[in-house]
Amino acid sequence: DVHGAIMGYSYIAALRDEFESKGADTLLVDAGDFSQGDPNVSLSKGADAVAMMNAAGYDLATLGNHEFDFGYEQLMNNLDDAAFKIICADVFKNGETILNPNWMYENDETGLKIGFFGMETPETQTKVNPGLIQGIQFVSNTGTDKKALYTCAQNEIESLTENGADVIIALTHLGVDEESATDGHRSVDLYNNTNGIDIILDGHSHTVMTGWTNDAPYNPFDTEAEEPGADAEILPIQSTGTKFNYIGVVVIDNESKEIEDHYLLPTEDMAQDETVAAAAQEIIDRVNEEYGEVFAQSEILLNGERDPGNRTEETNLGDLITDAIVWKVLKEDGALTVDNDHVVGITNGGGIRASIGSSDATSEKPVEVTRKDLNTVLPFGNTVAVVYVTGAELLEALEASTYATPTALGGYPQTYGIEFTLDTTKSYDQGDVYPDSTYYSPKTIQRVTITAINGKEFQPDDVYAVVTNNFCAAGGDTYYAFKNASAQFDTGIVMDEAVMEYITDVLDGVITAEKYGEPRGDQTIITRNITPTPTNAPTGTPKPTNTPRPTGTPKPTGTSKPTGTPTPTNAPTNTPTPTNTPTPTNTPTPKPTPLPATENPQGCYVATAVYGSYDCSQVWTLRRFRDQVLAETWYGRLFIRAYYAVSPTAVKLFGDSAQFQDFFRAALDPFVAGLQADGFQSTPYLDQAW
Repeated sequence: DVHGAIMGYSYIAALRDEFESKGADTLLVDAGDFSQGDPNVSLSKGADAVAMMNAAGYDLATLGNHEFDFGYEQLMNNLDDAAFKIICADVFKNGETILNPNWMYENDETGLKIGFFGMETPETQTKVNPGLIQGIQFVSNTGTDKKALYTCAQNEIESLTENGADVIIALTHLGVDEESATDGHRSVDLYNNTNGIDIILDGHSHTVMTGWTNDAPYNPFDTEAEEPGADAEILPIQSTGTKFNYIGVVVIDNESKEIEDHYLLPTEDMAQDETVAAAAQEIIDRVNEEYGEVFAQSEILLNGERDPGNRTEETNLGDLITDAIVWKVLKEDGALTVDNDHVVGITNGGGIRASIGSSDATSEKPVEVTRKDLNTVLPFGNTVAVVYVTGAELLEALEASTYATPTALGGYPQTYGIEFTLDTTKSYDQGDVYPDSTYYSPKTIQRVTITAINGKEFQPDDVYAVVTNNFCAAGGDTYYAFKNASAQFDTGIVMDEAVMEYITDVLDGVITAEKYGEPRGDQTIITRNITPTPTNAPTGTPKPTNTPRPTGTPKPTGTSKPTGTPTPTNAPTNTPTPTNTPTPTNTPTPKPTPLPATENPQGCYVATAVYGSYDCSQVWTLRRFRDQVLAETWYGRLFIRAYYAVSPTAVKLFGDSAQFQDFFRAALDPFVAGLQADGFQSTPYLDQAW
């Protein structure tokens, strides 16, 4: 899963040379998704990725779903220039595999034979614009044969065995995402349902792991993970994350003809191959010259993360993108056949690939935004499309596209004009599999309730115009309801260009905290039943029961396997508990009428409702506490994230209730007064261990 991080090829080439200098024979292999993900490769439609793999000296690769992003014909043209082998056993055209399904390496001196076979995720058929892969079939367990993928793999294992393979390696792009578990399309499912695989080298889910144990990946660099017990079965599945975070190594002994070891190496501080680095830099410079133009500034960080982020919840970046594409379509008078109050926007969260802006909360200087930044966020070249659906079809699309929430899902909807509630405590009522898909239709609508469309009552029988991208319009991801729409058209406007024009013309080139500091709050996600706190509940700060996540990555001193699990040097040894609560020296002024949450883009929703204004000393004190104290610890940041997920909805429901205001006023007044009285100096919350 290199995804355009082309400078990383200089590290893997240097590491290969280091092993060879010590007498090893080496094979350099890739598990897919090299063609897309960054302008450095996407602007050439994947051709520059193949050129870099040639420069690095790859021997073998399999296909990832993103290899098809520019269409089948473009992929095959790119692979015509590959100086390495490409294998894939489960993708067919006209009844034949589009590539050789397997490949055998043989060492002439020792006679060692290593057999490889390649497997592509069946989800490619809905993760790629269906119009670009017409006539291509992907083996899947979603048809009448619920073990078709396993049978395909087993056939390759037996073929390689018959040809004398000593070691059999599955080079797969399957991943271990939970959304792939329903039909058994994960690499762990493949291993458990076949016989004869010695190790799986996996991609797709961007997981960092050296094995699979206890229904979870085993990652030796995760200091929070429990060490597997001595009797635990660890399945041999290795994956390196993404963008050269790590390089995976498998050591096979020539004499015993068995796998001796396998492990991961961080690329931090690795040596580079100067020739390969120069080739990468030439591409980077060319792209920067064309796309390095600064066109805007951002005062904030626009969230481009996967989870938690655009695949799990509403984000400020999702709001910006959907605002932009709807604005662009409505800008053309007469472009749509419905009134503006029946126009909504949806883009799939999986199409948002990077963040914009700075994560430095203390920085007051806006961050420059370039065309390359925006192209990195939206790298697929998708165009803006419009589909006309009934309200019932829109509801079906939302239900299908949130079926896995809170588990991350690429189809998760980032929206404009749709206020909806998603109740994840209710199960998804799975119906039939959508045609040519790995996703299932909802038999009934159980989880999603649309509460308003552009502030007006939702009507299931009305026709709505959905401004989306051409991928979703063609039925990509979970949006089969759009493919089946009564009418649709493609505007031909490239998404990143629409967003750039919106930022320039509407926002005057500045993405402000006032406008996009927080998500607008159109989506309400219910994750559990909330039990009211009894009036006699114990007070104080609960002591955390585990250790905060460390902030750094351990660095090995050489190319040998890490021998243990690093321990963070900043882990707390104890957790102090506050012993008292400061007493206020004065009584705050009476509270005026609370503001609605939508008028408070900076957060502090509850405090604003309680004190009636965002611009008052109490709220500013709490905001400073949030930014300067809570944000400094892992638990604090976790609390902030949870607070912003829940509090806007709570304020909308109860903000004008005197009981709500009195309850929080009683808790906040002494706390705020204490912070103001001591200038933050004696509060126990400044202790990093807390």
